[in-house]
Amino acid sequence: MDIHWVMDYETLCNCFIAVFEHYKTNERKIFVVHESRNDFPEFVKFLNECKTTNQWHISYNGLGFDAQITQKILDKQKDLINFDTASLIKFIYNYAQSVIEKTNKGDFADYAPYKLKIKQIDLFKMNHWDNKAKMSGLKWIQYSMDWDNVEEMPHRHDQPVTNNHELESIISYCINDVKSTKEIFNHSKEQILLRQTLTKEYNIDLYSASEPRISKELFLHFLEQKTGISKQDLKTLRTPRDYIVLADCILPYIKFATPEFNKVLDYFRTKVITSTKDGFKYTLNYKGVKTDYGLGGIHGAIDSGAYEAKPGWTIMTSDVVSYYPNLAIKNHWAPEHLPKKEFCELYEWFFDERKKIPKTDPKNYVYKIILNSTYGLTGDANSFLYDPRMTMQITINGQLSLSMLYEMLSLAIPEAQPLMQNTDGLEMMIPDSRVDDYLKVCAEWEKMTQLTLEHDQYSKMIIRDVNNYMAVYKSGKVKCKGAFEWEDLDKKKVAMFHKNKSFLIIPKAIYAYFVHGTKPEDFLDANTNFYDYCGAVKAKSGWHFVDRKIIDGELSNTHLQKIIRYYVSNTGGKLVKCHQDGREIQVESGEWLQTVVNKVDGSKDSNKYDINKKYYLEEIYKQIEGIQEVKTRKATQLSLF
Repeated sequence: MDIHWVMDYETLCNCFIAVFEHYKTNERKIFVVHESRNDFPEFVKFLNECKTTNQWHISYNGLGFDAQITQKILDKQKDLINFDTASLIKFIYNYAQSVIEKTNKGDFADYAPYKLKIKQIDLFKMNHWDNKAKMSGLKWIQYSMDWDNVEEMPHRHDQPVTNNHELESIISYCINDVKSTKEIFNHSKEQILLRQTLTKEYNIDLYSASEPRISKELFLHFLEQKTGISKQDLKTLRTPRDYIVLADCILPYIKFATPEFNKVLDYFRTKVITSTKDGFKYTLNYKGVKTDYGLGGIHGAIDSGAYEAKPGWTIMTSDVVSYYPNLAIKNHWAPEHLPKKEFCELYEWFFDERKKIPKTDPKNYVYKIILNSTYGLTGDANSFLYDPRMTMQITINGQLSLSMLYEMLSLAIPEAQPLMQNTDGLEMMIPDSRVDDYLKVCAEWEKMTQLTLEHDQYSKMIIRDVNNYMAVYKSGKVKCKGAFEWEDLDKKKVAMFHKNKSFLIIPKAIYAYFVHGTKPEDFLDANTNFYDYCGAVKAKSGWHFVDRKIIDGELSNTHLQKIIRYYVSNTGGKLVKCHQDGREIQVESGEWLQTVVNKVDGSKDSNKYDINKKYYLEEIYKQIEGIQEVKTRKATQLSLF
C-alpha cells in the first residue's frame, strides 16, 4: 500500500512539533523537540525514509512553509544532528521566522518545488486559496466545512513552553490541524486525480497547481509544440500598451436601431483607456431594466421581485456557448507578440477537442479551464499571453454584441419584458406564441456574430439583483446564484470553502419559501442542523474581537481569537470588533446576543442550543419582503403578472 502523510509543523521559540497522519489510515507520528523531549534523530530518520521511498507530504501551505523547513533540515541534517536541544530549536525557529518574513515581503521561497526532495501536495495552493480574491487560512476552511474545532493556537510562538500541559495543548492543536487538512484532502480527491492525470501525461508537476496555473502551463506546453518557440522564450513575451482606443476594438457588425443603444456605442467609441483596471461605468435604462457597462462585462436586471410566468407566458433564458473564448476564436484575435495563425488554430483546437470529449473525462474539464482562463491571462501582466488590447476586444464586443441581441428581441417582440443580462446571456419573459419569433431573431444574431446560443425556459425567477437570484426551470430544476447559492455549500464542495456560509439557514429557508411554498417558521422547526445557524467573522490587521458581558454587575470583556464562530442566542454576550485606534463595531447590531462556539462538543442538534429563532425569522422575512414588496409595486405596472 502507498504510504503518504498529511502533516503540519508548529515552530515556537523553545519548541518544535511535527505531526504526520497516514492519508488513508489513522496511523500517526508525533515528533517533539523540547527541553523535556528530543525526537529529532527519529524525525530526521523519518524524513529520509520519506525521501528514499517516495512518501509524499500533504499539507496546507506546505510549499510556502512546512516544506521549506523540511528541506532546510534535510540539507543541514549532518550538522544539526550534533546540535544540543536548545541550539537545534533556535535554528529551526529562526529559519521558520525568516520563511514567514520572506512570504510577507512577497519574496521567492528558498526552495522552489523542484528543489524539494520530498514530493508535496499543497491544498492551499491547489485550491487557489493563496489568491487575493479567495485568500483563506486553515481556520476559515475549518469553519466552512463545519469542523468541530476551529480554535486557534493556544500558545504564542514567541513565548516559551514551560510545562507539560502547555506542550500537550499545542500537540493537540497540531493534531486537529492535521486531521482537518486530511478532511480537505478527502474533499479534494477529484481535483487531485485530475492533477495526477495531467502530471503523468505532460510530465509537468501540477499536483499543487491552481486552475489558472494549469491553464497557463498547458497552454504554454501546446504553444511551444505549435510554434517551435521554447517555453523559456515564450514566458518572456508581453505586449504592454500605453493606451487603447476602444473605437479600434469594436467589430464592424456592431450596429443598433434605437437612440438608447446608439448612445452606448458612441460612448465606447469616444473612450481611450490607459489601464484595463480604469473601471469606468455607463448605465442604460431600457424597458425597465437598468444595465451597467464597463471594462469587465455587462450586468443588468429588473427591479428585485419574484417574477412568475402566468399561463400562456414563459421566461426564455439564452446563453452564448463559451462566449469570451469564441469571440476570440471567431474573430481571429491573438496577443500581438505571438504568431497569430498558430495561436488562433491552437485556441480553436481546444474548443473543438472539448466538444468531442465526454464530460466525465477529466480532459473535458481541463480544456474548459484553458478556454476560460486564457481570456483572463490576456489581462495579466505576469502572463505570457498579456495583451490588454485583446482583453478589451473581448469584453467590449461581448457587451455590445449581447446588447444587440437584447435590442433585436425587444423590437421584434414589443410585449416582451426583459428581466436580466449578465456577461454571456439574458433572460426575457415572452408569450408562448412568440417563442418561434424569439428563436428566429436569435438565429439571425448567431449568423451575424458566428456565435452559438443555448436556450432553455424558466417558469419563475426570484431576483434580488443581477448577481443574486433563483431561477426555476420548467423541468423543476432550480439554479441559485450569489446569496441564494446554498446547495454546494451544504454539500461541502471544496470549490466553495473560501466563501462565507454564515447563517446558511437563511438562504435555505428563502429557497424553500419561494420554490416550495414552505413557511419559514415550519422550515426552521424542521431544520435541526446546528451548523446552519452559525456565522463566522474574521478580524483584519489592527482589529480584534471581544465578548462583552455583564457578570455579577461588572462589565467583562473577553479577548477572542481572529476568527470566531458564533450563533445568535437568547442569553449570551455582545460580540464587538475593536480597533487599536478605539473604534468599535458590533458584530450583530441592536438587541441581539451571541454565543461563541469555536469548539463544538457533543450534539449537532440545534434544539440542544440556546438559539434565538426570532433573529433568524426576522432576517428571513426581511429578505422575502424586500423582494415581494417590489414585486407588488410592479404588479400594477406590468400586465404580465
